[in-house]
Amino acid sequence: MDNGILQVTISKPEGIVTGVSYQGIDNLLEIRNHESDRGYWDLVWSEEGTGGTTGTSYVIKGSKFKVMVENEEQVEISFTRDWSTSLEGKHVPLNIDKRFVMLRGSSGFYSYAIYEHIKEWPGFNLPQTRIVFKLRKDKFRYMAVADNRQRRMPLPDDRSPRRSSPLAYPEAVLIVHPVDSEFKGEVDDKYQYSCENKDLDVHGWICNDPPVGWWQITPSNEFRSGGPMKQNLTSHVGPINLAMFLSAHYVGEEMVPKFQRGEPWKKVFGPVFFYLNTLIDNNDPLWLWEDAKQETKTQVQSWPYNFLASDDFPKSEQRGCVSGRLRVSDRYVSNEHISVNGAYVGLAPPGDVGSWQTESKGYQFWTKTDENGYFLINDVRAGDYNLYAWVPGFIGDYKNDTIITITSGCDIDMGELVYEPPRDGATLWEIGIPDRTAAEFYVPDPDPKYINKLYVNHHEKYRQYGLWERYSDLYPNGDLVYTVGVSDYRTDWFFAQVTRKRDDGKYEGTTWQIKFNLDHINQTGTYKLRVALATAYVAELQVRINNPKANPPLFTTGVIGHDNTITRHGIHGLYGLYGIDVKGTLLMEGENTIFLTQPMCSSALQGLMYDYIRLEAPPS
Repeated sequence: MDNGILQVTISKPEGIVTGVSYQGIDNLLEIRNHESDRGYWDLVWSEEGTGGTTGTSYVIKGSKFKVMVENEEQVEISFTRDWSTSLEGKHVPLNIDKRFVMLRGSSGFYSYAIYEHIKEWPGFNLPQTRIVFKLRKDKFRYMAVADNRQRRMPLPDDRSPRRSSPLAYPEAVLIVHPVDSEFKGEVDDKYQYSCENKDLDVHGWICNDPPVGWWQITPSNEFRSGGPMKQNLTSHVGPINLAMFLSAHYVGEEMVPKFQRGEPWKKVFGPVFFYLNTLIDNNDPLWLWEDAKQETKTQVQSWPYNFLASDDFPKSEQRGCVSGRLRVSDRYVSNEHISVNGAYVGLAPPGDVGSWQTESKGYQFWTKTDENGYFLINDVRAGDYNLYAWVPGFIGDYKNDTIITITSGCDIDMGELVYEPPRDGATLWEIGIPDRTAAEFYVPDPDPKYINKLYVNHHEKYRQYGLWERYSDLYPNGDLVYTVGVSDYRTDWFFAQVTRKRDDGKYEGTTWQIKFNLDHINQTGTYKLRVALATAYVAELQVRINNPKANPPLFTTGVIGHDNTITRHGIHGLYGLYGIDVKGTLLMEGENTIFLTQPMCSSALQGLMYDYIRLEAPPS
């Protein structure tokens, strides 16, 4: 494909991108790699009945090639691979149609794909699918994921056993003998550059000589799974540029779509836009990032694209919209309904309250309310949905039970919707901010041996490696004790309840204490302890009141979570909310203590992150 600005070379019938030529560079892709290992779609799949988040990795190679559109304005080409029963057990039971599109005058190209599972075919699981581009390491050294997350990056050579030391898991290494001395003593880990879907619209790489930018622009999240807070990989050392459509990262197996025999399914992933730019009247290569952000706005305004050849991608006039107003009712906060600015409102396939967090087969459409609580969700694909919401500053999830059927051109006004967050009584005390993350709590500085320079004095310093080990350093002789009215959660509540490393190298569980005073006890009433968790990884939360040895505990979650957030430098994973009844007879006038025990301790990486904790008085 060649439009006079750039040239993209794709193998046929496989549909592997072997070369991209731009601004006098014969190939922006890694010429040291085999042609099949430069630009490709891939997936991970497993057979029906298989558990976990792993499987067989498969680079999607077409067996048929067809030109779908070829005129003066655009080219669209298709690479298809069809499944048949002779491939059962050997290849994922999907028909896949990969598309590449180039427009006249456009400094880039688009790619999307249609995956289809026929009803009669065997079941399977699909833990991951994505587009991968591997750029030239001698050209692209500067990576940008956000305004405050960009830096010159190590070489892939720096991760080799000869130049690095292994850390707690394969993705993380300590660079000890880098090619360029500036990276000596730094940790490199691709998970340090993860990003939430809501912020994952553009990322990529800059080459200084000649000044060229490579950017992956995703103008819509409709085809990504897990909603706006779901985290995905972006770009990392390679230099590698990813377009993630589906992954279990920061969630676990609950995120893996599992298809049964007899279950038809079709989904369009993408399109995404691969944008190339160069300096014209500016000498600063960082202008390329600013220009990429502007191009992202242009692509977002053009969504949904009207030039794609596939009927499986509906144009704007074939879609519908939903509007309304969301308000909050909490009589302990206000006698009147509360209009909340910035509440998340979305349409996702019908399911339980909060099910959008792990929904991965259909499409999702999200927006935020304005200062008066009004919302508008445009360009929704036809189908059946529920409307879901969550409101920063309030616990829990909202779901409207009405099945919303979107048809071509429809305009549905939901009117005023009222969310009543869980509440029994007045707040006696609270710890944290109910925003589904642990970011407001105390995040320590990393061990000086394990630094990523990007996150020094950075508000996302939780992305530093090895922070789980800092708990034992800060609390060498006993676990965390938090005193309501004296302690400050910003400095006195460690961001993750992790295990403690013992002198013999093994680990033990931890018990945190919340101390609080009550002047008067309602002996016949029931108090409510609300615990919102931001994430959990093979952990358990046991709650006891005033007796640390009570057996059984007042409450236990049981073993929960496969988010792996602590390992992957996140500050949240799956959200969970628990309401625990506390009879007045368990409390006493004066000082009381809540004991929060996390006993699971087979590794350093198990634990919990809290979002918010509140004790409520009995209803009045």
